[in-house]
Amino acid sequence: MPSLYLDCISGIAGDMALAALIDLGADPAYIIRHLRELPLDDFTFEIEEVNKLGITSKKLKLCFGQQQQTEHTHSGHHHDPDHHHEHNHHHHVESADEHTHHHEHREASAILHMIEHSNLPERVKDRSLAIFREIALAEGKIHGISTDEVHFHEVGAMDSIIDIIGVCLALESLDIEDIYASHVPTGSGFVRMAHGLYPIPAPATAQLLKGIPLAELNVKGELTTPTGAGILKALVKEFGTLGSATILHIGYGAGDKEFGHPNVLRALLVEKMPTAGTEGSIQAAGAKPGESLCILEAQVDDMTGEGFGYVMERLLDEGALDVYYTPVYMKKNRPGTLITVLASPEKAERFEDILLMETTTLGVRKIPCTRRILDRNLTYVDTPYGKVSVKQAILKGEVIRQIPEYEDVKKAAIRHGVPFYKVYTAALQF
Repeated sequence: MPSLYLDCISGIAGDMALAALIDLGADPAYIIRHLRELPLDDFTFEIEEVNKLGITSKKLKLCFGQQQQTEHTHSGHHHDPDHHHEHNHHHHVESADEHTHHHEHREASAILHMIEHSNLPERVKDRSLAIFREIALAEGKIHGISTDEVHFHEVGAMDSIIDIIGVCLALESLDIEDIYASHVPTGSGFVRMAHGLYPIPAPATAQLLKGIPLAELNVKGELTTPTGAGILKALVKEFGTLGSATILHIGYGAGDKEFGHPNVLRALLVEKMPTAGTEGSIQAAGAKPGESLCILEAQVDDMTGEGFGYVMERLLDEGALDVYYTPVYMKKNRPGTLITVLASPEKAERFEDILLMETTTLGVRKIPCTRRILDRNLTYVDTPYGKVSVKQAILKGEVIRQIPEYEDVKKAAIRHGVPFYKVYTAALQF
C-alpha cells in the first residue's frame, strides 16, 4: 500500500495540504460530496492552477454565502488560532462588518460532536477528531483551561473546518494509511494579532510542534500555521528524509505569499518506505543507532500519584525520549519511586531543571550512555480484517522479530467487531 510523504519545503498549512493532495490525485467531487453532508455554511469550493517560481501548483479558494471569494492566505502567511481565521481576515481584531458569521467562536466540543455524529467514513472521522483534539489541547495549555472550555476562533472558522476535514477526506480518497513528513520550517519574525505582536511560530503552532523536528529556513513570515501543525502532530508517524522510497506521484499545494523560494507544499505518493534507523532514511526524531544519550535519575518518597503523572507528561511534552517510574526501597525502609528519564545530551540540563522544580527530590544524577537501535522496516500484510502494517526489527540484515502496529490492529478489531488478539495473531501469520 503506498504511503504519503509531506515535504514541507515551505512549511505547511491546511489549505496547502488539501490542494497538494488534490494535485496528487484525490477526487474533489468525493471531498465536496461528503463536506456538503455536514452542517456547514453554504460554500463554493474551487481549485485553481498557479505558478510558484516555475512550479505549477494547485491553490484552494473558498467562498461562503454572499461573501466575496476568500483566498486562503496560509503558508508564510498568517495567524494564531487564538484570534483570527486562517484566511484573509487575520492579523487584526475583526470588526462587525468584516465578519458576521455565527461560527467565528465555535466551541471545540461542538466541532467534535459534529464530526462524531456525521456520516463521514470511519477513518476520516478518526483523523479529523485527532487533529481537532490536538489543536484543542494546545489551545487549552496556552490559555490554562481544559479542552472542554476551548473556543476555536481562527481554527473554528468554517474555512479551516473544511481544510481539516477536507484533508482527511483527500487521504481517504487516495487510500493513504501511513503518513510521513520532512522536518518543518516555521518562518521567523513577528505577527500582529488581536492582543498585540507575537513571535513566529505563533503560540498554538509552537505548542503543536513540540517533539517535531524543525528545519531552518531564513524567511521573514509565517510558514507553518496551527492547522498545518495540527495535521502533522495528529497524523504523521515519523519525520525525516525521504530516503530510498520509490516516488509514484507528486502533488503541489500553493500558499498565498511570494518568497525567494517556491511557496509550496510537496506531497509525494511513495512505495516501500525505507528502513527506519539507517542513514538517509525516515526515522523517528532522535532515534539514531549508537547515539550518545543521558540517563537522568531521581528518587522521591513524598509525592502524590497526580504529581508523578504531571511530571511524566511535562517531560514527554518537552521532548524526553522516555520516562518511567520504578518502585524502590529507600533509607529507613521507606517505599519510594525512582524517576528515570532518557534524554539527548543537549536537552539534559532542561530536564534536570524540570525534575528539580516539579518533584520533591534534592538532587538529580546524570549518567552518560549510548543507545544502539535495531534497524526497522515497515511492511504490510493482508489479513481477513484488512491490511495491517507490521514493524520488522532487523539485526545484521536479518529480520529477528515482527510486531503488528497497535493502531492498525485496534482499528481493524473495532471495524470488524472482533477481539484485538485475533487481528494481532492474523497479522503475524503472514
